[in-house]
Formats: sequence, C-alpha cells, structure tokens
Amino acid sequence: MKSYRFFFVVVSFLLPACGGYYYAHPQQDGAGVKIDINTIQDAQPIIEPITKAGNTNPYTQFGITYEIMPSSLGYREVGNASWYGSKFHGRRTSNGDIYDMYSMTAAHKTLPIPTYVRVTRLDTQQTIIVRVNDRGPFHDQRIIDLSYAAAVKLGFSDSGTAKVLVEAIDASVPLPSDDEKAYLQIGAFDNPESAIKFAAQFDDKISAPIAIKAVNSAYKVLIGPFKNSGELLLAKQTLRLESNISAFAVNR
Repeated sequence: MKSYRFFFVVVSFLLPACGGYYYAHPQQDGAGVKIDINTIQDAQPIIEPITKAGNTNPYTQFGITYEIMPSSLGYREVGNASWYGSKFHGRRTSNGDIYDMYSMTAAHKTLPIPTYVRVTRLDTQQTIIVRVNDRGPFHDQRIIDLSYAAAVKLGFSDSGTAKVLVEAIDASVPLPSDDEKAYLQIGAFDNPESAIKFAAQFDDKISAPIAIKAVNSAYKVLIGPFKNSGELLLAKQTLRLESNISAFAVNR
C-alpha cells in the first residue's frame, strides 16, 4: 500500500516611451555618491497594470528588432548584469518614470514594463528585488541593466558586471516572512476521503509537502509551506502546466 506524504492539521486561515531607450555603459557612467548597502531596501512587488509607454511592440534599437513578452510569468534567465548611474540620473525611463540611480530599478529588453524581478548574483548568492521600468541593455550578452543602488547592493558596482540569475516575481504571490508561511491551495472538499483521494494525484508531481487541513467543515488540500515566492511561483506554474490546476496562495 502506498504511503502518502500528506497529513492532517486543524488551522484557520485569513484567507510611446517618453524618454526613449537608454543604455549606459558602466565604464562611461558615474557612480555618484557612495551609499551604505544597509540602507538600501528592495523594491516591494505590487500589482501594477502594464503601461502603454515603454511597451511598444515590436521596437527596434541599433538595427535589432525586439518583441516584448506577452507576460513575465515564468521568466527565468542566467546571464550578465551591468548597471547605469549618474549619466542618466534624472532622465526619463522608457515608461516615463524619472530615473533615480539610488532606487531599486532595472532595464530589460523584452520583459513587460513594469515587472518585478529577483536578481541573484551567482558567485555570492546575494539576492535583490528590483522593478523593471526601462529598456536595455543593448550591449554584448548582458541581460539586465541595474540601477547604481542595485549594483552596490549586489556588490559589483566597482567591477561593472556580474553573472546573475533573473527571475520574474508574481506580485499576486505573497513573500513569506519568518512568522508567516505561504501555501498553495489546490482544492477543498466536504469530507476527508475526497481530499485524500485528490491529494494522492500530486504525490509524485510536486516536491513540496502536501497537507490536508480541516478548516471549519471543509478539508483543504494545500501544498507547502514555501520558503519564498520564487518556490511558490514555480510550484504554481507546474500545477497549471502539468495538471491544469489553478492554485492560489494562502497564509498560515
């Protein structure tokens, strides 16, 4: 008889671009005033509509035509990051924002604007979150241009570039804190037998724990908890693609 990985607990739930496309080369750009990395706060993902400005599709830059992605969902790429600073400080970004080199923003060639992304420096595993509001970098094999502040926080403002992993963040997915863990709810049933039968379908499809939680008179099938929104988003996408399940996030 198969041994399933889920368990019961009883819990309640609370349930056209104004500034054009700019690219700044680190060696030609100023760093400005030095800043303390301890004072730099990550961008806080919120749900925002895709703007008309900055999302002209397709667009051409330096003889190359680019197609804007229809969605940032599932975007994940490894490549080189660069940064831009005082040369463009105070100018308008592609969506009309005023570029602030001391804020946590970034430029990307094809992600919808705005998009929030997690950037991980691969040699140190340092991680930041930035808001994409500009286009670029149009140089070499670089996949993202970070603000000066973001480069300082990742520790490569002096070297100019770093190899990174860039992952889009679904702003509708909560970022769990130490005292608030996030789960994905994939079903709710009137009786435990139905919940167990349903949960068994996912035993070999999801690496995260599967839990059946009794809440009032319902038996909810949950996956988690997840340590961060990236793990949660990956599980959510796997469920949608492989099982056509539209899971949603809930907190403990």
